[in-house]
Amino acid sequence: MTAPHLVYLGLGSNIERDANIRKCLDALADRYGELCISSVFESESVGFHGDPFFNLVVSMRTAQTVGGLSCTLRQIEYDQGRERKVVKFSGRTLDIDILLFDNLCGEFGGIQLPRPEITENAYVLWPLAEIAGDLVLPGTHSRIAELWHGFDKLKQRLHPVSFPWRTYSLPNLSH
Repeated sequence: MTAPHLVYLGLGSNIERDANIRKCLDALADRYGELCISSVFESESVGFHGDPFFNLVVSMRTAQTVGGLSCTLRQIEYDQGRERKVVKFSGRTLDIDILLFDNLCGEFGGIQLPRPEITENAYVLWPLAEIAGDLVLPGTHSRIAELWHGFDKLKQRLHPVSFPWRTYSLPNLSH
């Protein structure tokens, strides 16, 4: 039986980024099963001077609530060495954000959905457009692909990178 909720997550790391992204994907796959994974993108840090990030978007299904999922994701972050009290714009061992949860629109347990960064940051919008281009962003009438098409590509620089994980070589993942 398929879990009822379709969720899109944004993943990022700029500290031991290869290892932390792989461990995160392992933890998500072990806990939630099949993942749909975008390309991995290398991007400049935004809001502070720091090492470049690896960013990607993952979709999966879960029976958890928004709050339950959020708690599970925080624990995965902490398991990868993320400190509980950090400055917002700083380096990260691992950052997992709930971008979309079904078609929810509004605030749920302190989490704004859809996450505002979707339309603000290329490192979220490009990988999301890759795996959910036809999806209409909740609260709008725009498809994700249309939002990416209209995004100012000079605003933030990023590029896809080859990223082997398990038996897949991202971005050539096809499922």
